Amino acid sequence: METPSKGTLAVDVLNRVLMPKKGEPHDVRMLYLIEPEENRQRLSWPDRTSLRIPAGNEVSFETYFNAFPASYWRRWSQLDTVVLAMSVEGHATISVYRSKHDGTRISVINVEARDEHVEIPLELRNFEDGGWLWFDITAETDAVITHAAWCAAAQPQEQLLDDGTVVPPQPNQVAVGIPTFNRPRDAVNALHALAEDPYVLEHISHVLMPDQGNQHPADEADFAAAEANLGGKLTIFQQGNLGGSGGYSRIMYEALNGTDAPFILYMDDDIAIEPDSIVRAVQAARYAKQPILVGGQMLNLQDRSQLRTTGEAVDPDIFMFTAAKHAVYDHDFAKYPLGYVGTLEEQMDPRKTTSRALHRRIDVDYNGWWMNLFPRAVAERMGLPLPLFIKWDDNEYALRSKAAGFPTVTWPGVAIWHMAWADKDDAIDWQAYFHLRNRLIVASLYGPEKPDAILKNMLKSTHKHIMCMEYSTMAIQIEAMKDFLAGPDQLFDILESALPRIQGIRKDYSDAQVVDSAADLPAATGAPGVPTYDIGGRLAKVKKLPWGVKALLHQRKREDRAHWQAPQLNLTADEARWFTLARVDSATVSTAGGTGVAFRKRNKQLADGLLKETKALHAEITKQWPQLREQYRAAMPELTSHENWGKVFDAQ
Repeated sequence: METPSKGTLAVDVLNRVLMPKKGEPHDVRMLYLIEPEENRQRLSWPDRTSLRIPAGNEVSFETYFNAFPASYWRRWSQLDTVVLAMSVEGHATISVYRSKHDGTRISVINVEARDEHVEIPLELRNFEDGGWLWFDITAETDAVITHAAWCAAAQPQEQLLDDGTVVPPQPNQVAVGIPTFNRPRDAVNALHALAEDPYVLEHISHVLMPDQGNQHPADEADFAAAEANLGGKLTIFQQGNLGGSGGYSRIMYEALNGTDAPFILYMDDDIAIEPDSIVRAVQAARYAKQPILVGGQMLNLQDRSQLRTTGEAVDPDIFMFTAAKHAVYDHDFAKYPLGYVGTLEEQMDPRKTTSRALHRRIDVDYNGWWMNLFPRAVAERMGLPLPLFIKWDDNEYALRSKAAGFPTVTWPGVAIWHMAWADKDDAIDWQAYFHLRNRLIVASLYGPEKPDAILKNMLKSTHKHIMCMEYSTMAIQIEAMKDFLAGPDQLFDILESALPRIQGIRKDYSDAQVVDSAADLPAATGAPGVPTYDIGGRLAKVKKLPWGVKALLHQRKREDRAHWQAPQLNLTADEARWFTLARVDSATVSTAGGTGVAFRKRNKQLADGLLKETKALHAEITKQWPQLREQYRAAMPELTSHENWGKVFDAQ
C-alpha cells in the first residue's frame, strides 16, 4: 500500500480519509461518506484510500471518521494549521466547510482541481469551543480521489512537563496491548484486525497479549496466520486470571521493561476496530502540547452506526460514573448524520434528536480501557495500575494522571466497536462486588473528605436491589465493604482469590442462578394490575407515585411463598424495573444477553437481614473514613510499583 500523499505543505499525516470496508451495510458506510440522494450513479472505491466519482455526482465527508475534529486539535495540539491534501484525477470541485460549536455550517473555501495533487492549508483558530472541518466533492468530469488526508504542516515539537522535564519528539510507533481471558476467537480476530492495513501495521512496534484463561488463542486454527501477518511483533504472556487490571498491568510492565515503544495502547479483545484509529491516537499524543492520555470512543458493536458516548466523568460528590458535561449518548449517525443540526427549537425539545451537540468539544475525567493510549513518559512517572482486578482501574489511573498534569482526552474519530455496557448485567452480577469495593477504594484516594453522599447513594441502590429481589447483589456488596474496611495491604493477596470467593457466595441465592429458559419452569401465574411497561414524558414521575405507594405497601408484607413454586411474571431485562418487581413475590428475569433467565423470589426476612448488615457497615465506613483515606493514599507507591507487580507475574 502506498503511503498517503505528502507534498510541499503536508509533512505528516494525521488522519487518513478512508472509504468503508467492502461489504459494510449502508448505515455503517455513513460513518465514512454520504452519497446525496440526487446522485444519478453510485460511487465506487476499489480500496480504502481511492474513490471514483462519476461526472455530475457529489459526495460529502461530513462524517464521524472522515471529518476532522478541529476543536480538539486546537485545544490540545501544538498546531495552528492543518493541511487537507489529496490527489485528483479528472476535474472536481473541493468544497471545504467548518462548523461552530453549535453546529452552524460555514463555507471556508472552494478549490477546483484538474489532474493534480492538492494541498489546502486551514487555520484552527476558529475552534475554541467546538467545531469540525470537512469537505465535499463535486465531480465536474469522471474523477478519482486518492490518498486524501488531514495533515500537519510541521513535525511535532518537544513537550515540557510541569517540573521542567523536556520530552523530545517521539517516533510514530506504538506497542499495542490486548489482554484476553477465554475469548480465543475474539482475541485472534483482534490480531487479524491489527495486521489488515499495512500502513497501520508499520506503526505498530509490538503486540503484547497476556493470556489469562484456559482457552487459548494459540489453539485457534487461524492463529498461526494471524501471528505470521504480524511479522514477529506478537508476544503472548501466560498468566492466571488477574482480571483486567492484571492484564493491563502486565502490558504496561512489559512495554516499559522490554520495549522502547514511545506509546502504549490498551485495547479490549472483544472489539472490532477501525485500524486507522491506532495511528490517529498516536498522532494526537505526538502533537500534544503536553503529554496526554488519548481515549478512543465506543461505537456499539450490536448497532454499529451508533456512538455510545462522547465522554465520561466522575461525579465528585457521590463518586460515581456519569456523563461528562455536554456529552452525547447513543447517537445514531445513520439516522442523524453529523450535519443534521436541525433548528434551535428542535435542540430544546427533549423529544427531538439532532447532531448539534456533537460539534461541541467535550472535556472528560477518564476514558474506558476498551481503547486508551499512554505516552511512555506518563507511564514511567505514574507507575502501574492498582490491583483492583476489574472496574475502576481505568478511572483511577486517569484521575491519578490528571492530578499529575496528564489529562485524558476522548478523541472523536478514534474508536472501536464494543458491546455497550447497557447490554450487560455487570451492576448486579458478580462484578457488583468489584464495582462497589473499588469505587470505595478510589473514592478514598480522590473523593470527598466525608463519605456521606456516597453512602446515601449506595443506600438508595440497596433499596432498589431489595425491590428487585437482587439479594445476591446485596450479599456480595457486603463482602465488598468488608474488604474495603480491611485496608490496602491485602489487595495483592486477594487479587486471584476474590472472584472464586464471590462466586461461591452467589451460589446460595436464586437470583444468581441462571436457567436456560423460562420454559424450563412452571408457567407464569400472572400478576393482575402490576405495570410491566415504562412511561415517559415530563409527568412520568408524578404518574408513577401511585405505583411507588403500592410497591412500598407490598414490600411491608411477608411474601406469599406459594409464588416460589411458579413465577408470577416472565420479564425481559428491560422490563425488570423496580415498580414491577416490587409488586410481586416472584418473577423470572432474562439476562441482558438473552442467554437465560434467573428465577427471583421475594424473601422479606432475608432482605431485612441484608439491609441491617449493610447499614451497620455504612456506619463503620463513616467512622473509619479518615483513617482509611490515609491508609490507601500511603499505600499507593507499593500498590502501583513495578517490583510488587513483578512478584505477582513471577509467581504465575
